[in-house]
Amino acid sequence: MEEIAARAGLTRKTIYNLFSSKDEIAKTLIARVEAGDAGYRARIAANEAVLGLLTAVLLDSAGWCLANPSLARLALSPAERPSVAPPPDRPSFQRLVRDILVLGQQQGVIRRDEDPDFMALLLLGIYGQAMLTALATGTFSDGEIRRIVRLVVEGIGAN
Repeated sequence: MEEIAARAGLTRKTIYNLFSSKDEIAKTLIARVEAGDAGYRARIAANEAVLGLLTAVLLDSAGWCLANPSLARLALSPAERPSVAPPPDRPSFQRLVRDILVLGQQQGVIRRDEDPDFMALLLLGIYGQAMLTALATGTFSDGEIRRIVRLVVEGIGAN
């Protein structure tokens, strides 16, 4: 809990006031992913336009991060660096973004010559740094998310 508190920029006492255990923290973060996952998966299955879908996912996440800064700092600063492939045994934001990029490859708007796992990790690295900056300043606009999506997609978009 000491390490979690330090990564979140909180005291250990504050962490214990918010959560009874590390398990409760993990369950809260996983529940957040699972809650949003089903709705977005339905949109993927409906073959929704990728750029709008990707923007919606990141806007939703940004709103949650700004509303839950302590948890967001924990989620954005994992103890272990993420691997290129999303975790195989549970839902994850990384897997959701990767699956949206796969849809974009199928739609012809995301380049097909690159691994979607790697592109998702790249996109989330940029997004994570932007969100950590937003948490430090307390502001982040929809326009900034749209700008991140535009700049990244110009790099990973189909030529």
